[in-house]
Amino acid sequence: MQQNQTKNKAPFIAVNIILLGLVSFFTDISTEMVYPILPLYLSSIMGASPTIIGIIEGIAESLASIVKLFSGIIADKYGNKKQLAFFGYSSSLVNKIIILFSATWTGVLAARIVDRLGKGIRTAPRDALIAESSDKAHLGRAYGMHKGLDLLGTAVGILTAFIILTKNENDYRKIFLFSLIPAVAGIISILFVKDKKQELSKKALSFRWKTLDKRLRWFLIFIFIFTLGNSSNAFIILRTKTAGFTPQEAILLYFLYNIVASLFSLPAGQLSDKIGRKNILCTGYFLYGIVYMGIGLFSGRTLFITLFVVYGFYTALTTGIERALIVEIVSESQKASALGLHSAIVGLGLLPASIIAGMLWDIFGQSTPFVFGSVLAFITSISVFIIFSKKVKLPS
Repeated sequence: MQQNQTKNKAPFIAVNIILLGLVSFFTDISTEMVYPILPLYLSSIMGASPTIIGIIEGIAESLASIVKLFSGIIADKYGNKKQLAFFGYSSSLVNKIIILFSATWTGVLAARIVDRLGKGIRTAPRDALIAESSDKAHLGRAYGMHKGLDLLGTAVGILTAFIILTKNENDYRKIFLFSLIPAVAGIISILFVKDKKQELSKKALSFRWKTLDKRLRWFLIFIFIFTLGNSSNAFIILRTKTAGFTPQEAILLYFLYNIVASLFSLPAGQLSDKIGRKNILCTGYFLYGIVYMGIGLFSGRTLFITLFVVYGFYTALTTGIERALIVEIVSESQKASALGLHSAIVGLGLLPASIIAGMLWDIFGQSTPFVFGSVLAFITSISVFIIFSKKVKLPS
């Protein structure tokens, strides 16, 4: 009897996790063929200022934030995670079509809103599907595997954009056109994902801030503070331009960052399963502070390359592990809701973050937004360490 239970037990490397990783892989190839060149396209072709770019990124992310929360609650209540994820990933294709036909930055804004709304719809249900496809002992590894495939897609997309842009200088529209292919592949891949059958849960409707674990509440507060300094990567790309890198070199730096993050996401997740999430996350936030301080204050080419590598380590040490931490703390019936709340809080912080970064850049100079983000990262690193220290009693 025990042998049969062991035999029937789903292996850790579940087909669902691989499939969801492939969905993100293809979708991110499509998205990242466009994303790193979009600020360059907006500034050089459409004449948009850093403030305008900040507004575009901030509005797009923040409008999606509230959707992330409700998407998670709906997924917990009705168990329709796969359907929500499918609808959300389909927006990536619509986004590229709108950009292709946009003549002004307002059209790009509309495209970004469609794309981010889709991300808002799919994120929490997808992350809940990953949690359901893994056992508790390997959550870090599961999210690390997914994030690794996700970031690998990002790296492939960036490299593809670089090759096209090198052969066809300033032919951004050709990149937009080719990005439609992997977007379609991502939509097809999700059709093979299996959704766990479950009874409708009324508990998801009672999801409230005060019912959350005290540690999780404080963690989310400091994640919001951290996000205020975590402006869009569009500003990092613009910073490489002022540091003397060509558009093609800027894309390669962004590729380097993503390939490093991809390679180390799985090992970081495995390490967090063994030694816990706290130390890994705090190290990640601290590295972010170092990267942003360096990018803000220095312009040396070798240093910039090194900082982009370290930036990749930061992403590997935080993105998937934050999700694993949240899933460990909340109840089974509220996983998608809690993950949606986390994504919503991050998204809500991105509107002021990107607008603040653009204004600080325009008013005080290009270094200021990065130094600001660095300080908030150091504060977050220390605070998260305190929050999850067993000897510390947190106020309600």
